[in-house]
Amino acid sequence: MKNRKTFFLILLSLILVLSACTSTQTEENTSENNTEEEAASPAGSIILATTTSTQDTGLLDYLLPLFTEETNIEVKTIAVGSGKAIQMARDGEADVLLVHAKPDELKLVEEGFATERRDVMYNDFILVGPADGKLQKGNDILAALKEINDNKLNFVSRGDDSGTHKKELSLWKLIDVEPTGEWYIETGSGMGDTLKVADEKRAYTIADRGTYLSLKDTLDLDIIVEGDENLFNQYGVLPVNPEKFETINYEGAVKFMEWITREDIQQLIGEYGIEEYGQALFIPNYK
Repeated sequence: MKNRKTFFLILLSLILVLSACTSTQTEENTSENNTEEEAASPAGSIILATTTSTQDTGLLDYLLPLFTEETNIEVKTIAVGSGKAIQMARDGEADVLLVHAKPDELKLVEEGFATERRDVMYNDFILVGPADGKLQKGNDILAALKEINDNKLNFVSRGDDSGTHKKELSLWKLIDVEPTGEWYIETGSGMGDTLKVADEKRAYTIADRGTYLSLKDTLDLDIIVEGDENLFNQYGVLPVNPEKFETINYEGAVKFMEWITREDIQQLIGEYGIEEYGQALFIPNYK
């Protein structure tokens, strides 16, 4: 009887030990699974308001997955004209901007809607159009625009308050011309769509080089004017000021700014397009 009682006590002890081990293992597995799930889940997200050229060229598709992989921050991109992107910052509808309208960007910082601004990269604007001899190729954009106006050659404008549109209007202003008439066509659209309209209308337009190169094979438009210092096209990054809007993910915005201006990412920007187009679409220039 005594031996039987001892046997049951030993058996009960074994059951309790096994139960405790199983419970501990389950807790460890649960903890590991939770850790893995936390690592796999996004560490928040940011809204990036940017110009259409960064999207039309494929640059964002090239860069943003790398940012998300490294930081675990998802990027929700809204590609509009720079003017609309800057207005989104004023309205608290974006966390960070990547745009190309430097005077307006500096004003945004001055007014306190952005905390700072950094140069990221540049390319240049070009005048493209039909190679029919009506307009001679060269490097003087003001002379070319004067000839377009004098001869009422078809010209397509983005007409969307974008950085490209702002640049175009500033060039007309330099020659004291306010373009109007049937020859002057406004699309109210992005760069890619505007290039397609210019192609259809056999018209001239001002485009950023990157977008033109990315669509060149689908267009019957040549570069008519390039290399003029008036056609420089600088891009900047700006985090929106969280003191203006409580909803801003400022930490994520600053991480993006620091990431895109980091030396290794700047190198990636400088390499983008070389293999496919024979030249870089953007030149990094953060200092």
